[in-house]
Amino acid sequence: MNRFRRVAANTRGRDLAVGDIHGHFARLRQCLDALGFDPEVDRLFSVGDLVDRGPDSLQALDWLARPWFYAVQGNHEALAINHLRGGRLDLDMYRAAGGGWFLDLPRADQQRYVEGFASMPIGMEVQTADGLVGLLHADSPFADWPTLRARLQAADDPAVREVCQWSRRRLREGDTQPVEGLRALLVGHTPVVRAKRLGNVWYLDTGGWSSGFFSLMALDSLELVSPVAGA
Repeated sequence: MNRFRRVAANTRGRDLAVGDIHGHFARLRQCLDALGFDPEVDRLFSVGDLVDRGPDSLQALDWLARPWFYAVQGNHEALAINHLRGGRLDLDMYRAAGGGWFLDLPRADQQRYVEGFASMPIGMEVQTADGLVGLLHADSPFADWPTLRARLQAADDPAVREVCQWSRRRLREGDTQPVEGLRALLVGHTPVVRAKRLGNVWYLDTGGWSSGFFSLMALDSLELVSPVAGA
């Protein structure tokens, strides 16, 4: 399975990125409508964690099937995969983190969601006029993007995947060392009050699934265009 995806530049419309969605697709849809998002020409990129906590987690597969929606696999998608395929999982933690909707599904439906989640790449890069923009859920385990790209393309390395989906080290330490080979790296995973940049790494989870708001970033300008974030 290819754990890395490369996406060509959008020559027709806008490319936007958003932080963690966590089952709040209706709220996200309102933000996109307010921005005049046009699915005929525009694209939306997600840093993962489409599900858990919100009321719309069941819509995740519908969104993944939309040709204008691109998402990397977050740790919450990984939790569902681990539950069905025998990975490490604390069931009480998973339910407390919002996974009850998945745990209570019939086995056949769980399988359907896991197949969709397992097809999501761990890392993604998008070409823009000013260079590559990368997306991961949490952080890069390497200081240069080409190394991570090569490792993800070569094999499934659990240690690499762990950092990509779970690490909070950079934010915790305030590490401003850039990830070389990228114009910007967009991540989520750790909620922040407002979108935060460390080096060339942007944290976009501003709690749109909770009491915060969705931060949407234009990939061409790296400007926040969310109507709430810009208020």
